[in-house]
Amino acid sequence: MSSSSSTSAADGQAQPPALTFRFGVWGAAVPLVFFVVWAITISVQGFASEVGLIMGALFGLTLGLFFCKSKWHAYAEGLFDGLTQPIGVVALVAWFYAGMFAQVLQTGGLVEGLIWLGSISDASGGVFVGLAFLLAAIFSSAVGTGYGTVVAFCTFMYPAGIAVGGDPVMLFAAILSGAIFGDNLAPVSDTTIVSATTQDADVPGVVKSRFKYSVMAGLPTLILLVVFGGSDAGNAGPDAVTAMQSATDPQGLIMLIPFVLVLTLALRGQHLLTSLTWGILCACGLMLVTGMASPADLLTVNADGEMGGALVRGVKGYINMAVLILLIVGAAHLMTLGGTMDRVTELLMRWIKNSVRRAELAIWGLVALLNSAITINTAAEIAAAPFVRELGTRYHIHRYRRANMLDAVTSALGYIFPWGAPVLLGWATISAMQETYAWLPVVSPTAVFPFVFQGWLLLAIMLFAAITGWGRTFEDAKGNTLTTRPTD
Repeated sequence: MSSSSSTSAADGQAQPPALTFRFGVWGAAVPLVFFVVWAITISVQGFASEVGLIMGALFGLTLGLFFCKSKWHAYAEGLFDGLTQPIGVVALVAWFYAGMFAQVLQTGGLVEGLIWLGSISDASGGVFVGLAFLLAAIFSSAVGTGYGTVVAFCTFMYPAGIAVGGDPVMLFAAILSGAIFGDNLAPVSDTTIVSATTQDADVPGVVKSRFKYSVMAGLPTLILLVVFGGSDAGNAGPDAVTAMQSATDPQGLIMLIPFVLVLTLALRGQHLLTSLTWGILCACGLMLVTGMASPADLLTVNADGEMGGALVRGVKGYINMAVLILLIVGAAHLMTLGGTMDRVTELLMRWIKNSVRRAELAIWGLVALLNSAITINTAAEIAAAPFVRELGTRYHIHRYRRANMLDAVTSALGYIFPWGAPVLLGWATISAMQETYAWLPVVSPTAVFPFVFQGWLLLAIMLFAAITGWGRTFEDAKGNTLTTRPTD
C-alpha cells in the first residue's frame, strides 16, 4: 500500500506505511549507519567534502533498499515523504538567505573594517590575541559562518597578530574560538538554524536562551587568551606590519549596520527570513550608495550566461549542504518508519529510567560521539538531531534546551579536534599564506587543539548544565514552558 492510500485514524491524514526490514528494526538504520561509517572513512583518508558526504548518503539510501522486506515502492514512498519533512525544507531555505547575507557583508569589506579596528588599537602580544578573538566573534556572529571566519581571519588577522608579537598557537586558537562563538550564537548560523528547526523551535527564542552559555564560555576564553597570548619571539619585522596595514579599510565597518538590524529584528520576534531580507536589502543599499560595490558585485551575468556575484555565491555555498540535510532527514525518517528510533529510545530509557539528568547526559554523549566521528559539524548535527528530538520529547525537555544542547556540543567539537574540517581549513590557509609571507609560522592542528578555550569551556558548561539541571526547563503537550516536568 502506498503512502497516499494509507490513513491515520487519529487525524484522517495520509501517512506513510510502516516498513519492515531484514534484521528487524536495525535494518532500517542501514542508510544512516552506512553514511556515518562512510563519513568517518573519508575523513580518516583526508578527502572529506560535502559532495563526498552526499555520495555516502545516496549509497546508504540505495543499500537500504536491499534490506527492506516491504515493497520497494513503499520504501521509496517513505523516503520521499521524509525528504519533504518541514525540518529539512525550512533549514535549507533559511540557509540560502543566510548565505546571501553573509556574502554581501563579506563583499562589503566587514572583515577589513574589523582588522582596521585592530590596527588602530596599538594592541600587541596577548592583548592583540584577545582582540582577535573578539573581532572573530563579532564577524562570525554577523555572517553566521564559522568556516568563513576561519579563512578570513587566518588570511588577514593571523599575519597581523604575528606582526605585533602574538603567540602563533594562541592566535590560531583565538580565531577558532571566535568562530565557535558566532557559529553557536548567530541567528543566521547554519548550526543555529538546524538546531532550532530540527527541534521545532523558533530561532530568536533559541538565540536568547543560549546567550548565557556563550558568554559564560567567552569571558574566561578572552582572559586566558590575553594572559597567555604573548610571544617571547617578538614581532616579525617591518614586512609584517606593512602586510597588516594593507589589509585594513575602515569603510567596511558600515556593514555592522545591517548586522545589527538583523540581530535586532530577530531578537524582537521577527521571522528569520523577514530579518534576513531586510538585512540583505539594507546591506546592498549601503554598498551601492557609498560606492563600496557595484551592482555587478552583487549580481552579474558573464559572457557565457553564467550568473555570479555575492548573492549567487551565497546560495551556491549552501547547495551541497541543503542536499545533504534532505538526504539525512530522509534516512532518519526511514528509521522512524522501520521502528529503529523507538527501539533506540527504548534501550536508552532502560538506563535513563525516569531521570531527566540521564536523558540530557545521553543527549550530550550522543551528540559528542557523532561530532567526534563526522568532521563537518553541520552534518553531524543533522545526524544527531532526530535522536535528540525523540529523547527530549519523551522527557518533556523544552525545545530550546534541546536545541542548545545539540548546537553547543556541535559547535564546540567541530572546531577542536585536529581532524575537524575547520581546523584543517585554518591550517591549510595559514600554510598557503606562508608562500606570501615567508616569516609566517605555521601552527599544526595537533598543537592548537588543547587551547581552543571557547570550545572546551562550552562543552564543559553544557555537561555541567546536564548534570546539575542549570537552565533546564520543560514544556507540556501544548508547548507551554514549565519549570518542573509535567506528569505524563
